[in-house]
Amino acid sequence: MSNVSRSSGSTESTNQGDYKDLVLGQRSGLFVLFFTEMWERFSFYGMRVLLIQFLTAAVLVGDAKSGWAWSAEQAGALYGTYAMMLYLTPIFGGIIADKYIGSRMAVIVGAIIMTLGHAAMAFDTTIMFFIGLGCLVIGTGFFKPNMPSILGEMYKDLPEKKDGAYTIFYMGVNAGAFFGMMLCGYVAETQGWHWGFGLAGVFMLLGTLQFAFAKPLMGNLGVINTDKEAVAAKQLEDTDKRNPFTISDYLLIGIVGVIGFLYAFNDPLSKNGIIDLFAFLDTGFLRGQYMMIIVALLIFVYLLVSRIIRYDKVVRDRMFAVVLLAFFLIFFFMSFEQGATSLVLVARDYIDRSLSGSALLTFNIINALLTIGPLLIISWVLIRLAKATWTRIALSNIILIVCFVIIWGAAIWMLKNEFSKEASEITVSWFSTLNSFFIIALASTVSKLWESKYNPSAAFKYGFGLILVAIGFLVLGLGAMGVSEGVKISMIFLVLTYLFHTLGELFISPVGLSYVSKLVPARMLAFMFGIWYLAIAIAQKLAAVLGGQVETIQEQYSLSHFFFLFTAIPAAAGLLVMICNPLIKKLMHGVK
Repeated sequence: MSNVSRSSGSTESTNQGDYKDLVLGQRSGLFVLFFTEMWERFSFYGMRVLLIQFLTAAVLVGDAKSGWAWSAEQAGALYGTYAMMLYLTPIFGGIIADKYIGSRMAVIVGAIIMTLGHAAMAFDTTIMFFIGLGCLVIGTGFFKPNMPSILGEMYKDLPEKKDGAYTIFYMGVNAGAFFGMMLCGYVAETQGWHWGFGLAGVFMLLGTLQFAFAKPLMGNLGVINTDKEAVAAKQLEDTDKRNPFTISDYLLIGIVGVIGFLYAFNDPLSKNGIIDLFAFLDTGFLRGQYMMIIVALLIFVYLLVSRIIRYDKVVRDRMFAVVLLAFFLIFFFMSFEQGATSLVLVARDYIDRSLSGSALLTFNIINALLTIGPLLIISWVLIRLAKATWTRIALSNIILIVCFVIIWGAAIWMLKNEFSKEASEITVSWFSTLNSFFIIALASTVSKLWESKYNPSAAFKYGFGLILVAIGFLVLGLGAMGVSEGVKISMIFLVLTYLFHTLGELFISPVGLSYVSKLVPARMLAFMFGIWYLAIAIAQKLAAVLGGQVETIQEQYSLSHFFFLFTAIPAAAGLLVMICNPLIKKLMHGVK
């Protein structure tokens, strides 16, 4: 999206910042971005893993673990709107960064707003909670598209190193998610929800300061170039002159945008009995808000198709290939993102998390290795970065050291607590860390497949990814079969589910944006990346709405029925996309 259309941000003569010094074979500036992204993801996922639990937890007067006692359907509606907006606001954040403030300032502004959001959620009041969610949505809009943009600019003169740099950056994302879900989740579930929200905010603040104080190292990366010649050249770029938006295009975009926005907020408001803006359209078989969103989707499909068919045949066909892949991406994320909603509730209410004796000791040893091992590796990276950059960004390095002192202290406190217990329950949030752990463990192995003679086509990558997600739900469905009242599912079934889901993610998620950049001409990348993120936003909302039905389906049928539903949907989509392989290859016109 906007991260591919960002201007260079500075002239070559002024962009020779010290970030080009090497650390572990890569530019030192990469590791500044690595740690900034790591702490932002720590905060984001640390908060996210608590959200559904907090909303659905029982009301316990005077207890720090008291929640709002919402139903899964109510909580899913709110979470779905929140997750949906997280993929829409970056479209605007990227545009603002491109035109007005530059990538670096956008990252700092976004990080500050998110810090305020986390701080607001640490207060135990309803209004501060919603203010916090709003700040996180707005802040993410500034932050999310601009970090990859700065990284791309940093390596624009070293393309052969770019893949390795993005791999390291991606590891920072997953390391932050892993530690955020583990530590914020543990603190929240043992000490109280708002302590967990607060811990997420502490690391967001420190990560912001670390990035801001690294300015001497980063040169003019991410700063808008105000040189008159550069400005004039950018104005002459053929951004979309061969296919300008018509008045009717803008009108349809406005209609779709208004309906989509109203639906996003009406869904949680109506399900909580506050207001239903579309109640006057309700029928006996379909709610009014769903009728309106179907109308909006039909208008959007017409808008998209009518716009694409104006291009030349090869460009038109390749854009249709992107649209087809984006369509199947919806089915993937609709299923995969159950990890943030229904699977959290399943882990809390239906999985046997109790351990004692040798089983507890074994788990604690494994958990300690999972925690201490990555911390040692990342601490070693911090030491190497500090040695290479201390004279230039000492204050930034000091803040990083403070971060690691806190995180080591929290980890040791958590492990000491667990080793001292004779019997214990694994925290619900621990299961959510498995996705990040499996990514770190398996990403390099799966990526080798793309470099071998067995590298599958785009359609088959999507097909295999969707089927792997389906297998994950099949495993959990089989584990839930025959479970009677008072008997819970063995945790091994949920662990295997996360393993298959992560393998599915590795087949789809990292390669999707790569195909967009290969298939779409540069002047249309921003538009098509916008479509791509819109597909993910729709999938996030669908995932949460469907995940919110877990309690209803469990009561009316069984828990296995819910899992088998999510076995059938991605499996059918996976088979369909593989059947479409000849069509997709034809539309790609030779692009591999």
